[in-house]
Amino acid sequence: MTTRIDTRFATLKSDGRAALVTFIMAGDPDHATSLEIIKALPKAGADLIEIGMPFTDPMADGPAVQAAGLRALAAGETLHGTLDLVRSFRLENNETPIILMGYFNPIYIYGVEAFLKDAKAAGIDGLIVVDCPPEEDDELCKPALNAGLNFIRLATPTTDEKRLPKVLSNTSGFVYYVSITGITGTATPDFGKVAAAVARIKAHTYLPVAVGFGVKTAADASTIANGADGVVVGSALVEEVRKSLDSNGKATASTVKSVMDLVSEIAAGVHSVKK
Repeated sequence: MTTRIDTRFATLKSDGRAALVTFIMAGDPDHATSLEIIKALPKAGADLIEIGMPFTDPMADGPAVQAAGLRALAAGETLHGTLDLVRSFRLENNETPIILMGYFNPIYIYGVEAFLKDAKAAGIDGLIVVDCPPEEDDELCKPALNAGLNFIRLATPTTDEKRLPKVLSNTSGFVYYVSITGITGTATPDFGKVAAAVARIKAHTYLPVAVGFGVKTAADASTIANGADGVVVGSALVEEVRKSLDSNGKATASTVKSVMDLVSEIAAGVHSVKK
């Protein structure tokens, strides 16, 4: 079965350019504002959208994404609310791929079977669940694939040749290469090493490889787009949300625009690279 993710990467490959994948936290700083941001992302240049599922113990997230999740939880965001965001987005946009990213606990509490049914019905195309290793594929990965959702796996600088085939075994949609060791948004990648790592992964899979963690500027994005099939930007965007808030942590008239301005700038960096 072909998903929106498969279709989008195939289209971009024929267009000769990499994808811009943008991450935003559901419900940050509030439900209505995050919906405005998500709706505006494609027009600003986002090719795929990752939506974070707020969680109280986000072990792989750096300070910016952790803070975004806490803001969302404080504003009352739930997993049911996150699915509602996607339903609302799909009323206006049926082409842009949507990926939910986060941790297994909220899905487990929701109930795996019910979640997958509701996620598919809402218009979600794929999942990135960072604490579900290949050894636990029966818990969520295989049921998600059976439900028609892509299950996108992370590969890291410490994923060696022995481990990589296991990581790739049930991965679909694309492979997400984490360009640094550690948590999100805390360091700048070594771009030479990233290019070599992407080439190594591509020797093992036909899937597109997108690179994230540490991409902050249009120049970063342009450099990564030379070797990767996609560039993922997250921490820089949720930090832009934070900087736009008032002294009470509430959205301002500039919140959506400031995020879109940064997305447009980074998109120009990605689009400048022709393959």
